[in-house]
Amino acid sequence: MANEKSRSIHLLAESAIMVALATVLSMVKVYEAPYGGSVTLLSMAPIIILSMRRGVKTGLIAGFVHSLIQLLLGLNNVAWVPTPGGIVLCCLLDYILPFTLLGLGGCFRKVRFCKNDTANLMVAAVLGTLLVTLLRFACHILSGAVIWYALDLEWYADDPDHIVHKYGAWMFSTIYNGTFMLPEIIETVIGVPLLTKALSKVGMNK
Repeated sequence: MANEKSRSIHLLAESAIMVALATVLSMVKVYEAPYGGSVTLLSMAPIIILSMRRGVKTGLIAGFVHSLIQLLLGLNNVAWVPTPGGIVLCCLLDYILPFTLLGLGGCFRKVRFCKNDTANLMVAAVLGTLLVTLLRFACHILSGAVIWYALDLEWYADDPDHIVHKYGAWMFSTIYNGTFMLPEIIETVIGVPLLTKALSKVGMNK
């Protein structure tokens, strides 16, 4: 009983630290995209690594908490959406879903890809990271096409050179979000496996 309680406290503490770390890293901007958005310093990594270490259930819970924090930090952006339905969609597609889904990063951790444990861990980390970062990208593309494209057309009606006037909704959203999401996906797919390997020496749930 004492050991079980100790493990629960340790898990709660580790989850809280990872959520806090993800929040802090989300504020560290490595690159500002020309039309908005930015590349952060591996801000998706802590939730994905937590999922790799402690399982998808823990990862999803931590991801959901992280999404609520990101929503609170992004309320100024949500306030630009003029309709109640649009606000709900914005909250879901820009915050709740993309950041919660990062908790699926450990979904391949029990799959056996190769005999070597270290190599297997690296493959699971790469595949899990690629999956969840692309899911986040997809959420933002959907949000951009459904919500932000029409708003940007109004806001930049007097600026014919703006990117919003050059493409349709889906292409505009893909390009806009791709300017910062693709570099962040690349850095995360590289960084998470390396960090997961290093942290595996601290111990992982089987």
